[in-house]
Amino acid sequence: MSSEKSIRLAAGDVELTVEPESGCRIDSLRVGGTELLRQGERYGSFPMVPWCGRTRDGEFSNGAVHHRLPLNAPPHAIHGTGRDTAWRTARAGGGEAAFFYDLADPWPYTGRVTQTFALTDDSLTIRMGVETYGTSFPAQAGWHPWFLRNLGAGGDDVRVDFTPEWQEELGDDHLPTGKRITPLPGPWDDCFGMPDGVDVTLTWPGELELTVKSPAEWVVVYDEQAEAVCVEPQSGPPNGLNTDPRYVTPIEPLEIATTWSWRRL
Repeated sequence: MSSEKSIRLAAGDVELTVEPESGCRIDSLRVGGTELLRQGERYGSFPMVPWCGRTRDGEFSNGAVHHRLPLNAPPHAIHGTGRDTAWRTARAGGGEAAFFYDLADPWPYTGRVTQTFALTDDSLTIRMGVETYGTSFPAQAGWHPWFLRNLGAGGDDVRVDFTPEWQEELGDDHLPTGKRITPLPGPWDDCFGMPDGVDVTLTWPGELELTVKSPAEWVVVYDEQAEAVCVEPQSGPPNGLNTDPRYVTPIEPLEIATTWSWRRL
């Protein structure tokens, strides 16, 4: 197994850099020399696992067993523990790589998380899986990419296009109320339902078009920062450990995938 701090994959003129020891985060995605992701140690694109977005008050239950998570976004717990964990490299070469880590405190259950990357000259497919070593537990998985709003070559800012079936209404605590509403115009920091699968297109006019797809039916879109926009496919909504739990069992792991595909304009 490899211990390199950075893993670089390449296909044609596309380069991908993954930082396994820094939460198995994509640090860089360059297409034809153009960087697509916001740079910085908390940016790029990171996995959200074993939960996505905010968990209310850092609390959830597994049957009659109640748990408390660290409040890393008070008063809530946000984005899981995977992004703060050193992952191990199982294999890497050419355009493919695989990584894993074992669930541990502060997550109260044991298990393993895996993540694989497959890069071609016009797409990137990422898969993530969560399995248990014994006890079944609720979990979520997804990704939080920070795509640059402007690619820096004098072109226009990115345009985000998608057609969700519904939008999750947000309460004053910035968590879904449980009510589904007609999608509203942006700016957004909102969760949307796409029951036929996530399908969101980002267009930098005259430069590049990139489509984010996933069989998952949930996506959070965040475009309230000047530097970047986020399109986050995930296996459930924010606070889903409580409102829409998906259980990882010894015979049924949690599996999710996303594909980013692009073309020059």
